[in-house]
Amino acid sequence: MVASAGEELVDIVDDDDRVVRTVPRAVMRAERLQHRAVSIAVLGSDGRLLVHRRALDKDVWPGMWDIAAGGVVAAGETYEDAARRELAEELGVHADEMECLGEGRFRDESVALIGRGYRCVHDGPFSFTDGEIAEVRWVNRAGLDALMASEPFVPDNLALMLPLLHLA
Repeated sequence: MVASAGEELVDIVDDDDRVVRTVPRAVMRAERLQHRAVSIAVLGSDGRLLVHRRALDKDVWPGMWDIAAGGVVAAGETYEDAARRELAEELGVHADEMECLGEGRFRDESVALIGRGYRCVHDGPFSFTDGEIAEVRWVNRAGLDALMASEPFVPDNLALMLPLLHLA
């Protein structure tokens, strides 16, 4: 039997990224506990970025646009394994090569996380079997700027990932 999203176990970490306890995801969200997360920017071979709109039933930032796939690192999971899992779950992508872009921290009224960002090059096809993505599109930098001017985007990836992408 597969655990529901709220029952999934998540490692809670201190500011040095050391595990201090493990709790169900629902507790992590309710108490806004600092956890690990991954973000994976998918670029096409032509340099465009794949952006997506999150499903309306997401537990944080529902319906908002995002510049990267990703999510919460499960208890005991490495950042790299979580990135590969999230790519497969959200986009149906099995990436052999991902480039680690770096690590950062993000905290707002919704989340507290230590995130590690990656990028991979993949032209598709994509499949959206887990229902977390409502819509996708390819954008260049001008297209991303136009979309950001008219639509809400999740704040963590704008803060942590966008400066690392160097889009044309």
